[in-house]
Amino acid sequence: MVVSENSFPEDPNELIAGLREQLEEANRTIADLQEKLDSASAAKGGPDTGLETTPLDEMETTLRRLVQRIAMILQAEKTVWMLYDRESGELVAKPPAYGVDEDHLKTFRIRATQGISGVVFREGRPEIFLDAVRDARTLKDQVAYFNVVNGVAVPLIVIKRDDQNRVIDRQTIGVLHVWNKRHGEEFNDEDVRLLERLASSLAAVITNMRIYQEVVEERKELLQTIESLYAGLVLVNKDGRVAQLNASARAMFGISGTLDSKHYKDVFQHEGAVELFRLGLDNMAKDEGEAGSTAELTINADGHEHVYQCQSATVKSEEGKPMGIVCIFNDITEIRNIERMKSAFVATVSHELRTPLTAIKGFVSTLLMDDTGFEEVERREFYGIIDSECDRLTRLINDLLNIARIEAGESLKPSYSQVSVRELAQKVVMIQKQSTHRHTLFLDAPAELPKITADEDKLDQILTNLINNAIKYSPGGGEVHLIIEDLPDAIRFGISDQGMGIPKEHLAKVFEKFHRVDNRDNRKVYGTGLGLFLVKHLVEVIHQGRIWAESEVGKGSTFWFEVPKHLDPELVDD
Repeated sequence: MVVSENSFPEDPNELIAGLREQLEEANRTIADLQEKLDSASAAKGGPDTGLETTPLDEMETTLRRLVQRIAMILQAEKTVWMLYDRESGELVAKPPAYGVDEDHLKTFRIRATQGISGVVFREGRPEIFLDAVRDARTLKDQVAYFNVVNGVAVPLIVIKRDDQNRVIDRQTIGVLHVWNKRHGEEFNDEDVRLLERLASSLAAVITNMRIYQEVVEERKELLQTIESLYAGLVLVNKDGRVAQLNASARAMFGISGTLDSKHYKDVFQHEGAVELFRLGLDNMAKDEGEAGSTAELTINADGHEHVYQCQSATVKSEEGKPMGIVCIFNDITEIRNIERMKSAFVATVSHELRTPLTAIKGFVSTLLMDDTGFEEVERREFYGIIDSECDRLTRLINDLLNIARIEAGESLKPSYSQVSVRELAQKVVMIQKQSTHRHTLFLDAPAELPKITADEDKLDQILTNLINNAIKYSPGGGEVHLIIEDLPDAIRFGISDQGMGIPKEHLAKVFEKFHRVDNRDNRKVYGTGLGLFLVKHLVEVIHQGRIWAESEVGKGSTFWFEVPKHLDPELVDD
């Protein structure tokens, strides 16, 4: 049934029945389109299906036609509907409207406690006004701005019923206005009854539209959440076709472009992944995959080897029917690396402890023997070795204790004072010269250096550790330079050597716990891999500075660090 703009319906009830039929048809269309949307989304395996807006467009078209027909049936020049906004407490006009352009429509909003719109919304009953300019109820609505003379306002009410068609809930969601009856006539009670019946159809369409929008938004949020997951996620339907693959999984397996509902065997080239999906689908078919399974995969990506922990489980519908399997891939490469480093660390520490203890035990046993015949000079040499090895043990134990405190979140308590940089550097270099005869140590620093706010003992520890490393990793001897530069706001220190150097891929990791460069040249150089981690903490946390390394294999390394001249102790975490 088609109603022209200038015709009045002969039988309004017939028109209403027709509108209800159209509403039911629209709802069926929405359901069909939603089913197609879900199917297409599963086939595409991603958020960009291109069909998400189709059901929404269909509902907007239905809503626009309904608003227009309401105006035709009531012989009104304008139709406007408003929804209640809980956050602002206002009734807000929404498109589409009839006879009012969208720019003007955006200005029509009123508090739910004011105007004739507020009365209709709060009390849930219709209202007629015959003179918009003089009626006190319409002043707050400011309908005169829309050239309104008279009109009817009815509540938009959503009614929920049970299986026996009994009303179980009524909710007022907004207000429906029709303004300016054609041919100079006035609205009457018959118009009100007719508009109330039409308003129920309009409320149903609006409710369906809002529910669909909420579903679409929730779906978008879910897809965005899946896409932003750090872990890789792969969803394979029961037919073995990939339904969902997030960005992390794409990067992990080097997959680009759309999936086009491809089978997992055509998407994934990794044998371990293919076997994982096959087992998951087999378990699903046997109804054994609900508890999930765990496996590990090693994948080469970006030229690096990554270890992933893979967890798979069956995905079931609300009815409990299996729909497919989901696999989550968590990158545990660092965890495995740390486990390997810890194993190496335990072996290294055991060796580091055994070596000095063996020396101490041997020389003490020798000195305790009767009639050894050793001269005083030889005995003093033995005592010197014992003393040196005890110092080595003390340093190792102190490093372990300090690292344990850092790991427990307990910073090494600083003691700040005004430190003479040059005097401290001269003292460290002088002491380190006594520990080697194969290296030449130099202090490259300006004649005048300012005093800085620092923890002298810990700054001494930083310099000593770095110079010790320079000597240790230059087994062939050579020059070791302690460089000091006076910057405007900081003092920069550099410790350079002519040793074996550090490979480029290890430079970013040398300050990590337990990390040691394992190559043929340094396997005989003892160490726990804790010294540089501790130095980094002392520079960055205790002195609020920064540290980095430069190196070239075979030519040596330079470790640089900067500390501020005027450190504010309040900025240092306790």
